[in-house]
Amino acid sequence: MNEKTRKVYIDYNATTPLRSEVKAVMTDGMEIFGNASSMHGTGRAARAGVEQARTAVASLIGAGDGTVVFTSGGSESNNTVFQTMRLLAKDNTRNEFIISAIEHPCVLNSALSLKNEGFKVTVLPVDEYGKLKIDELKKALNDKTLFVSVMAANNEIGTVQDIKEITAIVKKAGAFMHIDAVQAVGKIPLNAKETGADYLTVSAHKIYGPKGVGALYIKKDAPLFPLIHGGHQENGLRAGTYNSPAIMGFGKAAEIAAGEVEKYGRDISFLRDRLRGGLLEKVPNIKINGHPTDILPNTLNVSFPGAEGESILLSMDMQSIEASTGSACASGSLEPSHVLMATGIEPELAHGSIRFSLGWGITREDIDYIIETVPPIIARLRAMSTLNV
Repeated sequence: MNEKTRKVYIDYNATTPLRSEVKAVMTDGMEIFGNASSMHGTGRAARAGVEQARTAVASLIGAGDGTVVFTSGGSESNNTVFQTMRLLAKDNTRNEFIISAIEHPCVLNSALSLKNEGFKVTVLPVDEYGKLKIDELKKALNDKTLFVSVMAANNEIGTVQDIKEITAIVKKAGAFMHIDAVQAVGKIPLNAKETGADYLTVSAHKIYGPKGVGALYIKKDAPLFPLIHGGHQENGLRAGTYNSPAIMGFGKAAEIAAGEVEKYGRDISFLRDRLRGGLLEKVPNIKINGHPTDILPNTLNVSFPGAEGESILLSMDMQSIEASTGSACASGSLEPSHVLMATGIEPELAHGSIRFSLGWGITREDIDYIIETVPPIIARLRAMSTLNV
């Protein structure tokens, strides 16, 4: 491919392309038009596809004897857990909540909603690498703590939390534990049962499956109240006609991801490290954000002092490089990244940060093209910037 026409999509934490194998399963699934709740043959065929997908997702996340409930995605799964805890907290001596400062907006805003209702919500700090401060967690837990929610791996900087240790501390204190594993599943080994958590969230479009479908793991005997009321689907835990083709696609994506985690970690981290080294070599005065070792194999967050993030993105886009300034869910915000701010980065520097998130389809040639293209962009923007005047 001519370098002038090369297109490099490097925003896989925002979403992933649909794998051809997944698309084939979904296309076949569309021919099974029956309602998966119907008793006749066509309905049973659709239901069989749904249950096959449930088995695949359960296997990917290590659900054990826990329940896997299909939802519309990570945000719905997270909101379902928070609303369950909200109902449990009413007229309960345990009615306090804890989250970390770098959670996804759907968790942050769910917690804010609880705070606005009068519940106590503690937001725990992280260190300069985005790691939850364990001592602060221990201090925050008490006999009134009902619920703790911590993401397994951060979507912006890629930092991976010590989730087993965190869960053990939370469970010892008698609270419920929820893991937002949307960015972690399929990228690093993760077993829901082994973590000991009560709830775990996963989304299909982060693992090369379709958008609009996700799942919630519920530990055996953990409470769950439906967010969406209606029919008997999902044993009464999530009403609504099954999106059978999407669920089948999710199942196929989960099946493939389960067999590729080790290879993903090895191959993608090699390319990520190549990009990291190239930028450090060719662009002076940059800062790499996130933990140096406990980090997703595909994520590289870089701050470019003296250059503004949106200008960097637009300039890269003109050269057919598609990246992000952070969470796709916050892309319409003019505020600096709450994740970077929580790690102690100044607002100006946070505004000049780019998230490169890699995935299957990225090649060494793509990485070298970025390394060649980005340095002159940064040099030009820095020369124009009032920050350097």
